Amino acid sequence: MSKLVYEGWMVRYGRRRIGRSFIHMRYFVLEPRLLAYYKKKPRDKQVPVKTLVIDGNCRVEDRGLKAHHGHMVYVLSVYNKKDKYQRITMAAFNIPEALIWKEKIEAVIDQHQESQVSNGNKFISFEYKSGMDDGRSGSSSDHESQNSGQEEENGHRRTLLRRTTIGNGPPDSVLDWTQDFNSESSKQNNANQAFPKKHWRLLQCQNGLRIFEELLEVDYLPRSCSRAMKAVGVVEATCEEIFQLIMSMDGTRFEWDSSFQYGSLVEEVDGHTAILYHRLLLDWFPMFVWPRDLCYVRYWRRNDDGSYVVLFRSREHENCGQQPGYVRAYIESGGFNIAPLKSRYGRPRSQVQHLMQIDLKGWGVGYFPSFQQHCLLQMLNSVAGMREWFTQNDERTSAPRIPVMVNMTSASISSNKPQKLNESTIHPGPSLQQMTAGSRNSVMMDDESDDDEEYQIPDSDQEENEVQKPVLEEEQVEHIDLSCFNGNLRRDDRENARDCWKLSDGNNFRVRSKQFCYDKSKIPAGKHLMDLIAVDWFKDTKRMDHVARRKGCAAQVASEKGFFSLIINLQVPGSTHYSMVFYFVMKELIAGSLLQRFVNGDDEFCNSRLKLIPSVPKGSWIVRQSVGSTPCLLGKAVDCNYIRCPNYLEIDVDIGSSTVANGVLGLVIGVITTLVVDMAFLVQANTTDELPERLIGAVRVSHIELSSAIVPELPTESP
Repeated sequence: MSKLVYEGWMVRYGRRRIGRSFIHMRYFVLEPRLLAYYKKKPRDKQVPVKTLVIDGNCRVEDRGLKAHHGHMVYVLSVYNKKDKYQRITMAAFNIPEALIWKEKIEAVIDQHQESQVSNGNKFISFEYKSGMDDGRSGSSSDHESQNSGQEEENGHRRTLLRRTTIGNGPPDSVLDWTQDFNSESSKQNNANQAFPKKHWRLLQCQNGLRIFEELLEVDYLPRSCSRAMKAVGVVEATCEEIFQLIMSMDGTRFEWDSSFQYGSLVEEVDGHTAILYHRLLLDWFPMFVWPRDLCYVRYWRRNDDGSYVVLFRSREHENCGQQPGYVRAYIESGGFNIAPLKSRYGRPRSQVQHLMQIDLKGWGVGYFPSFQQHCLLQMLNSVAGMREWFTQNDERTSAPRIPVMVNMTSASISSNKPQKLNESTIHPGPSLQQMTAGSRNSVMMDDESDDDEEYQIPDSDQEENEVQKPVLEEEQVEHIDLSCFNGNLRRDDRENARDCWKLSDGNNFRVRSKQFCYDKSKIPAGKHLMDLIAVDWFKDTKRMDHVARRKGCAAQVASEKGFFSLIINLQVPGSTHYSMVFYFVMKELIAGSLLQRFVNGDDEFCNSRLKLIPSVPKGSWIVRQSVGSTPCLLGKAVDCNYIRCPNYLEIDVDIGSSTVANGVLGLVIGVITTLVVDMAFLVQANTTDELPERLIGAVRVSHIELSSAIVPELPTESP
């Protein structure tokens, strides 16, 4: 048997015949002359699903970041230059894992190249000439040297240079300010771009950052455009961790970027380039100055030294027109440069440079220079926020997943016509795109699937096909008419509504992913398995059990229609007993599913699997700390009574049975009218066959009034 070089679980990424992408787990094995993968860890002489012979003509292509139904993966494609159609595409949910495989495979290829050169054999060279591609050397976006093959023929080059991966490179309009141009390359660049070499001076120091200002005056920019300024600071984190934090446009960004209000994906151009929409939160006389927003292209790459470059420049896009109430600012040049430093006291360190040259537009910019500088410093200060975020965050034992961007356009928007998006389209609240993206989290190919073929489709068409094609789900796509169900607690989807409930977006909760057993990773939960049709808010002098027997309740109506219901009755003890009852409904249980096993299981099984994920988005600090957001197995924390009937299962949860829970409850009840509480219910998945986890349902209850509870009319005997 050949000597093993490297092995482990990776994500298979590919496309089916109809053009839709798929991902699933496969076990990859790298040998000195072979790359192969299996459905399971191989034993004895097991035959692999697919193999690729590795020689000096092979190449590792960096495909960058690819989105797949709520997942973001870092894709590598290994192929032979002589036959590009014979390839293996592999991916990882975090960048360090992908880079390990990249280095291992490239090391094997290098050995074959050295062997062939020493034996006098010829092969197609993948060497890279420094100084090509406008100074973009040594990065994951390098292009091949067109003259390298000729140089091999003439025998001018006797030694091998480090081979680099390929990519499209940054868009022509995006200035790569991170390059230190020499005089020769500067002259070449100036033929296409009016960006001479920059000279900087230290402007000030604030929050542990050095703030530099560009000294060179330029006459090709409008007067309202600021000079280029950059902040330089040291962050105690790896380059990968910082890069993934910068790439995120979710709620995490509010914790380190004070100028961030909202961001979304407009278009994914390729694995390294995307068009983004970004709203700025600037606090310079907000009563008189209109808010600013941006539409810009973001390009990123990873250099061979382990550093990352993220570049920004504004660009117009037909699906991201002017927004009412906002002034569209213009980024002339900007981005981040993240470079590794030597660790100190065992802690990793990186230098972060954040540059920004921006025209905030508007009539007041020319009259108030302090406005421009104040806003620019506020944006650059995000480096200090990033530094403090990592200093105060210890939950970084495993490599975080690459964040997922939510598309700004919906399936109803035509790419052929310019669209002006209104406020509701880009509101940071749950959107149709978020709901559907979450629902597709579970559309991962089964580990036993034979669908392992890859079909190369132009990247520009891939995402368009993803949007236009119907969503495939494991569940039935039929919708239930909710108009016939009602509860005494009203539903109100308005943001500031009181004494009501509404559906909570599943992506607000993180659950176990498909590969949780291997890397303990979690993903946004996505769409719920069941529909929440009604909520009842009851009170009585005694505890209320088996409330589903009440005539005319939502569970009884659902049973008459042939639907299956899951009722969760949260019982709150006290001098007056309260019960909040949630009615979840689906047309029928899916045979063999984890939910069906839970419904038909005994009490011991149910107690070990029923999980609650709580959250308090709005409320006092002490309440938020007391409730927390850690998942809790209800059956192990409090007493649960399971009442099974032909068309429903009711779970009565006695919160007062736990001393700890009762103490927290006493704190919550006193300020319940000031709270907004999110609750997600799910069945815990423990094995790879049960993963990924799916929510039964999630609900948000807002500013509940104790006085609005009613006394239910319960029959004396169960039917």
